[in-house]
Amino acid sequence: MKIIYMGTPDFAVPCLERLIKDGYDVCLAVTQPDKAQGRKMILTPSPVKVTAEKNGVEVFQPVTLKSDEAYDKLKSYNPDFIVVAAYGKILPKRILDIPKYACINVHGSLLPKYRGAAPIQRAVIDGMKTSGVTTMLMGEGLDTGDMLLKYETEIGENETAGELFDRLAEASPDLLVKTLEDFALSKITPEKQDESKATYASMLSKDEALIDWNEPSDIIHNKIRGMSPWPVAFTHYDGKKLKIYQSEKTDKSTSALPGTVSADKNSIYVSCSDGKLLKILSLQAEGAKRLDAKQFSAGHRDLNGCVLG
Repeated sequence: MKIIYMGTPDFAVPCLERLIKDGYDVCLAVTQPDKAQGRKMILTPSPVKVTAEKNGVEVFQPVTLKSDEAYDKLKSYNPDFIVVAAYGKILPKRILDIPKYACINVHGSLLPKYRGAAPIQRAVIDGMKTSGVTTMLMGEGLDTGDMLLKYETEIGENETAGELFDRLAEASPDLLVKTLEDFALSKITPEKQDESKATYASMLSKDEALIDWNEPSDIIHNKIRGMSPWPVAFTHYDGKKLKIYQSEKTDKSTSALPGTVSADKNSIYVSCSDGKLLKILSLQAEGAKRLDAKQFSAGHRDLNGCVLG
């Protein structure tokens, strides 16, 4: 079975590795062009490119898929399937029509909920109890194609988007392989998405990461979880930005103003608008390293009683 694989971030790596390991003919890996990253703006290859080159798979990094060059190159391989996992761009119709069987997308949500760029993060921010992965036939719209198979899992109360991201990435290969094999044998009946239940998961931005302590504790907790490890929810302490990576809901009550810190040598709690204390587990002061609550408290003796934000 000949496959063109299209993907870019870490989420797309386990599926590519599984296809190679299982002996599929991955004839080409298509990924985004190298991007400048870090303070020194060093050109950095995508995780999919790194994985493909390590396994001897040819890599193609077109700036656009709309060009004749991109179309001609992909068509020249005569693939059975084009598999897409978090590639980052919508495929033109003439590319969708290239493979013998289909273009199949691996999407990190239970469609039709959370179409778009940040389905895992948005599900956590919204306080969803379950998430999953859907394999689907690709259409011209954004994650609007017919669904094939699904994997569903519960989201932990304190699980971050990063942790859920890793779990779904590791669960995706089994679902993908079963989808490819069953689809080729006509064992799957594609299911149309219910448009009335569709939601859109827009890309996260740093601007929305600011914590408002006048919101209820569960809303703040979900924002912290959903924005970890990027862009990371933040507040202000002593006039500087304070990033918060992990938190934990508690049953502890308080009458203090929202944003007021209650800290001792082992723990940090912050009051929220619903009168509950949110336990802070991991945080990072501006210009400093990420620390757990005990380490942070030890270095900030004036933390107790201050008001964040």
